[in-house]
Amino acid sequence: MIVSWETPETGLTRSQVEQRCKEGKVNHLPPTSGRSVWDIVRANVFTRINAILAVLFAIVLYTGSIVNGAFGLLIIANSAVGVIQELRAKRTLDKLSIVGRAKPSVIRDGAEAQEIDREAIVLDDLVEIGPGDQIVVDGVVRSGRDLSVDESSLTGESDPVYKRAGDTVYSGSSVIAGSATYQATKVGAEAYAAKLAAEASKFTLTDSELFRGINTILRYITWILIPVGALVIYTQLFRSGSAFKEALLAMVASLVPMVPEGLVLMTTIAFALGVIRLGRHKVLVNELPAIEGLARVDVVCADKTGTLTSNTMRLDSIELIDSSRSRSDIDSVLLDLCRLDERPNSTARALIDGLEQPDSSVGKREIVQSQPFTSSLKWSGLTYSGSETWVLGAPDVLADGSSGGMERAGELMESGMRVLLLASSAVPVGEIPYGAGQSPEPGDGVLEPAALVVLGQTVRSDAAETIRYFGDEGVEVKVISGDNAQAVGAVARELGIEGANQPLDARRLPECADGKPSQQFADEVENRRIFGRVTAEHKRNMVRALRGRGHHVAMTGDGVNDVLALKESNLGVAMGDGAPATRSVAQLVLLDNKFAVMPTIVAEGRRVIGNIERVANLFLTKTIYSVVLALAVGLIGMEYPFEPIHVTVTGWFTIGIPAFVLSLAPNLERAREGFVSRVLKLAIPAGVTVGVLTFLFWLWAYPGVSASADARGEASTATLVVLIVSAFWVLVVVARPYAWWKLVLLAVSAGAYVFIFTVPVVSAVLHLHQVGPALLASALAVGALGAAIVEGLWWIRRATSERGHSKG
Repeated sequence: MIVSWETPETGLTRSQVEQRCKEGKVNHLPPTSGRSVWDIVRANVFTRINAILAVLFAIVLYTGSIVNGAFGLLIIANSAVGVIQELRAKRTLDKLSIVGRAKPSVIRDGAEAQEIDREAIVLDDLVEIGPGDQIVVDGVVRSGRDLSVDESSLTGESDPVYKRAGDTVYSGSSVIAGSATYQATKVGAEAYAAKLAAEASKFTLTDSELFRGINTILRYITWILIPVGALVIYTQLFRSGSAFKEALLAMVASLVPMVPEGLVLMTTIAFALGVIRLGRHKVLVNELPAIEGLARVDVVCADKTGTLTSNTMRLDSIELIDSSRSRSDIDSVLLDLCRLDERPNSTARALIDGLEQPDSSVGKREIVQSQPFTSSLKWSGLTYSGSETWVLGAPDVLADGSSGGMERAGELMESGMRVLLLASSAVPVGEIPYGAGQSPEPGDGVLEPAALVVLGQTVRSDAAETIRYFGDEGVEVKVISGDNAQAVGAVARELGIEGANQPLDARRLPECADGKPSQQFADEVENRRIFGRVTAEHKRNMVRALRGRGHHVAMTGDGVNDVLALKESNLGVAMGDGAPATRSVAQLVLLDNKFAVMPTIVAEGRRVIGNIERVANLFLTKTIYSVVLALAVGLIGMEYPFEPIHVTVTGWFTIGIPAFVLSLAPNLERAREGFVSRVLKLAIPAGVTVGVLTFLFWLWAYPGVSASADARGEASTATLVVLIVSAFWVLVVVARPYAWWKLVLLAVSAGAYVFIFTVPVVSAVLHLHQVGPALLASALAVGALGAAIVEGLWWIRRATSERGHSKG
């Protein structure tokens, strides 16, 4: 990339930065929480459902019956609650995303690189990058050392791309190895990062099984409502024989309950509250459907370092293998190796902190060639002037089992220690042939073991409890790590993970052609729990294999070598102090680095899915019985039994208020596939039952259009009793299993109806009539019959669901 002006090594001056800010050459990005305040208001107010209700409300106002327009309050309630909850969720996401996002290091005024917010970068800034960093603006490399970049998010290719001075780097990519300084050439909307931020951190309400299922249901309902609605309008206005204004009210009363006005609202509220609740636990939700994602997970692939163990290490000891080497020489070499990267990883930092710094009066040896550590090689190395080469890495990658010190290394790794081998060679570092896929043959003589570097790591105090929780919930935990398999197994044993005594070295896994796991590969991944010496490609292929076997996979990680697997999994979970690249691709970020918060996320996902399923049963049952009743009345050509206020009252305490409470309640039932089919299995037969019985009672009790208003009102009120009793029992079965607060909810709902029907003043306001004992007894009997049928349907659904679940 050719640029018109080259920034000096000292970076931009303060005046140059201020000038670029005035010119608008700043890296301003779209809001990370997606929709603006106006977008949220518009999406919640100007909806199809609100439009339908508004038209019907206007018709009621035309008739002059204000009380029958009470359903119009739904327009205000739906809009207000939806806007408030989404704004609360947006505020939570905005705060957390600022905490969780990467802070690039920029050189200005000749000072050392300082971390700044990514939106404070200006055109031509000099940005420093190192292993694990995400490149946040496009630019051109000015200086670098062994820079290797992952551009898979741009090209889809997972192979690292090596960059030299003058090469272009693109925002959205991440650094695998090496370090560099690059000049920002595209910022803000011009850079790829703008699109990435908008996609990766958006507050979405789509692309989840739950929302897809609800949209499918709403599509079915729309197909039904159009012909039924047309029939109702025609019947009430032209065939029922009622007065015009009464016919209008009957038409509105039949159409209002067909609209599942609260279903989408309750779903939005449940997800928005999920964001807020998880935010209190310092969990950043980059994609809203992730809340339901972990509730469906049956396999968790956990990285060891940074997830099960703390991300910091300590130098325990250095054991010499080659007695001809002095400890001071070994320490000097180790420090040089650790400083190959300008931003040392946790292993290098532990050595730098634990080794004695060399005497400054002793001259430093010149390094003529170097190889920073990468997860694919599993080692780093350097060659000094004079052709002496040193490498530091995994013992089982750099030496065969018969080499000196390997038996001792095995003992240390089996005890849970992390062990590195320091070896010398006469071969330049660029010609060392070993890597994660190729190990030395006995006696090849390329490397001479010199010392074992023993590091200690601490298992997170909360990891064991979290592992037990997943075991109790039937979620399988697989540990996949780049460390030695025996060392990984030792940590797994300490945590009580099943299969810890049979760790598998991933280098023994069958090959994957073109990234497609073979049958043998998938079998090994399915049957084993503990894996060591896993490369980034291994992790990705493991996740692919598990998903290919029908598993819903969550991947946790903190390093750049976890990025491919995080993107491939159903749910990527990154640690807050992990590499910026992992945080950018993960759906969830644990800002406090607490693996123990995972059960909370699972519980929140289960609450959302389980409760929305309950709520959907209530709203869809109402829609179905309303359609059945309207269709039957329309085909017969008779007057609709209710006024709008009657169906509004029915919805208050059998659906609206109970649904809101149930949508927020705890729910620990594990999520399963088939949301739509499970909901319809109860909603359709229950809705048909309620609708048919209500219509038959109305057909029997209706005195005819020529009867007095009181006689028709008495029949209407009695028919409403049938509807309320049978519909109330749908709430009774949906609320199971019971808890004390649910019983209180049911009692309050039932008591409210008793109050409405027995207090004359209230009954008069709601246009309810006095019902004679005989007719009331008949209505209660038919309502009880409906309740009994709904009860039977619930037991049948439960039995078939359990049989299907056990077969699955």
